[in-house]
Amino acid sequence: MAAGGAFDCDVLIVGGGPTGVTLASLLAARGVSVIVAEKEPRIFPLPRAAHIDHEGMRILQEAGAAEAVMATSRRADAYEFRNARGRVLMAFDGASGIGPGGWPIANMIHQPSVEAALRTALADRAPGALRSGWEMLAFEQEDEGVSAEFATPEGERLLTARWLVGADGARSPVRKACGIAFEDLGFEEPWLVVDVLVDDPARLPAANLQICDPARPTTCVMMGEGRHRWEFMILPGETPEAIAAPESVERLLAPWNVAGAVRIERTAVYTFRARIARSWRQGRILLAGDAAHQTPPFAGQGLCSGLRDATNLAWKLAAVTRGEGEAALLDTYQPERAPNLRATIDMAVMMGRMVCITSRFGAALRDAKLGLARALGKLPSGPPAYPPLAAGAILAGSPGAGSYFPQGIAADGTRLDDVLGSGAWTIARADLGTSRLAPFAEELGQWLAAHAAEAVLVRPDRHVFGTGAAQALGRAWQAALAGA
Repeated sequence: MAAGGAFDCDVLIVGGGPTGVTLASLLAARGVSVIVAEKEPRIFPLPRAAHIDHEGMRILQEAGAAEAVMATSRRADAYEFRNARGRVLMAFDGASGIGPGGWPIANMIHQPSVEAALRTALADRAPGALRSGWEMLAFEQEDEGVSAEFATPEGERLLTARWLVGADGARSPVRKACGIAFEDLGFEEPWLVVDVLVDDPARLPAANLQICDPARPTTCVMMGEGRHRWEFMILPGETPEAIAAPESVERLLAPWNVAGAVRIERTAVYTFRARIARSWRQGRILLAGDAAHQTPPFAGQGLCSGLRDATNLAWKLAAVTRGEGEAALLDTYQPERAPNLRATIDMAVMMGRMVCITSRFGAALRDAKLGLARALGKLPSGPPAYPPLAAGAILAGSPGAGSYFPQGIAADGTRLDDVLGSGAWTIARADLGTSRLAPFAEELGQWLAAHAAEAVLVRPDRHVFGTGAAQALGRAWQAALAGA
């Protein structure tokens, strides 16, 4: 450890993908010194994640990247599950509408563009924080901090920090070094991903599609501007090498009649998995994003889940680092995030199992059940809502505690978060007439009335801490920061 208790930074983040850079930007905005060590010399240039929801966009808003991301994203109003004959089994509509986060519900993205926007925002807030081409070799933690060794373009380098966050992907060297195992949630399927550049968008579907065909389960979705994606399930007896061969890809795309309308940008084979790390904190080491959990892509929540990790961790690490909260506050991270994450994965696995049926009898039975449910009006019109926080740094028992607090948009387009800032908010009914809150008074008043509340305290990650009298909320919030 550094002599005299001096550190190179407060928080050292291993992994410069969307989760790590978002976390760094949120921390830098709170005055926390941060270094991001990324082993790759530059952003991976090809598409990976395809979707960010309204909550994710709200997090990018705070990270300073939302407008740049929106400039290259696209919206698909419908997400349809169709059978082999093209009949709609289930459809989620209204995805282009504005969600509670104050942004469109579903945004189809180009991940390299998202990462570039995040890195630009981080460079504005913390110049030099991102260290590209830095590969972690080893780390050691002591009572007061962590030291980590890196191979860098200039040779080996030792860094010291108060906290280390492993945001270093599904193969996470940080997680492996900690000896943290995964809980396997029972889904593992290999798929071929085909990303294309679009020359004639009029010849491509305008909806995101899941083709529930037992002969070849297939996904067809929009990506960021000028791109589209197909995913084809790899069937038993097929090899990744054979299915990814150019002649095979041409055969798989033939039924879509897109020859001449698209150019293949890349093909890749992925194994879609569902699993959660058993522990997300080990002393001064924390895990985030794919290092902590992986979800199949059918609900479009992989990247979004990492962003939620970042916003949950950012305010807690900032509070602890600045002496405003005790280290025990970090023990609420996994209990708060894991139930939400499990619900997200359960939804994705449910969708995946519905899509991945390869038995004709099983597919016919599925189609009949969904047809009956559709006739009875029992199919959902959208994905189920994620559960509110049920434990952790909330005022349990008060109306609305743990729920997601909506971001209002004023008539001139101003968003609530930009007016009230990145900290915790106390919004009292008596204050709704003030100049800052007046443009949002109607919506805020309705929320308070619906919860029969005099005031609400909203956490920095925009979940409700609790409701009640304003002064009592302030005292309870300070106790929560102290880990009481």
